[in-house]
Amino acid sequence: MNAPNHPEPQTHGDAIADPFHHPALFYRSRADYMAGTVPFLEDGLAAGEPVAAAVPEPNLALLRNELGAAADQVMLLDMGEAGRNPGRIIPGVLRAFADTHPGRRVRIIGEPIWPDRSTTEYPACLQHEALINHAFTGRHATILCPYDAEALAPQILADAAATHPVLADVDGERASDRYAADEVVRATNQPLPAPADTQITELDYDSASLDTARELVIRHARRAGLPADRVLDAELAVNELTANTLMHGGGHGTLRIWTEPQHLICQTTDHGHISDPLAGRRPVPSDSPGGRGLLLINQLADLTRMHTRPGSTTIRLYFQR
Repeated sequence: MNAPNHPEPQTHGDAIADPFHHPALFYRSRADYMAGTVPFLEDGLAAGEPVAAAVPEPNLALLRNELGAAADQVMLLDMGEAGRNPGRIIPGVLRAFADTHPGRRVRIIGEPIWPDRSTTEYPACLQHEALINHAFTGRHATILCPYDAEALAPQILADAAATHPVLADVDGERASDRYAADEVVRATNQPLPAPADTQITELDYDSASLDTARELVIRHARRAGLPADRVLDAELAVNELTANTLMHGGGHGTLRIWTEPQHLICQTTDHGHISDPLAGRRPVPSDSPGGRGLLLINQLADLTRMHTRPGSTTIRLYFQR
């Protein structure tokens, strides 16, 4: 079985025509996975490139074992932890690694979608994959995204062809004739599904009722069984959302809180509009006076879902129980 060939971006003279390379790797077995990922990492090390891999277990252990001593030269992350919320993968994993190596080409494996991802998480994963193309435009980077073609649904594989300009498997690489990342970004900005038949606590808030909003979150988080540190995280995240409403969302909004079997859910709706699809996904310079609200929210929540249009933005946060 041959390893997929991962050619460098095409060059014309000394100029790199397309410095960012974003292939999806379809694998059907452990052997396929090893053949598609390990040489990719080893070639990067041989070329003197900074190399990272953020994949879920057990694939992380497979890579570590196969790389042997070379694993010490690769930044290895468990995507099940670092990327539990897909909204934090770009700033907290991909950009965090690439930005520490300015002026150098980086090589990253990122596996954000695996069979145990829930149907609730998947739209955020799909949106993330499409937004990588915007976040890394013009960057000297290769981000290889493995997909388990044996276990994932056919629609997920079709979506991968829309979010990746290049597709790879054991036979090599080819251009995706279904690539349409911008269309995916638009398609994933849809009204959020209505909550299941459950009790919902609702509060119309403004500057005078932020303390009440925080108290509601704390009470419901404790009742849902969140540990003390996650109660604090939920409080901080909702505080950021409500503060954002005061600054950018018309000064007032509606907070809704409910529980599902696996999650505490906190949702705000206000009159703002978030026109930048990468909002909350860019690292913020340390000397910047603001712009950290959505970034912090993505770091705190286990999942962030959003629908925004002129005159209305709904942001839904999930905290695992």
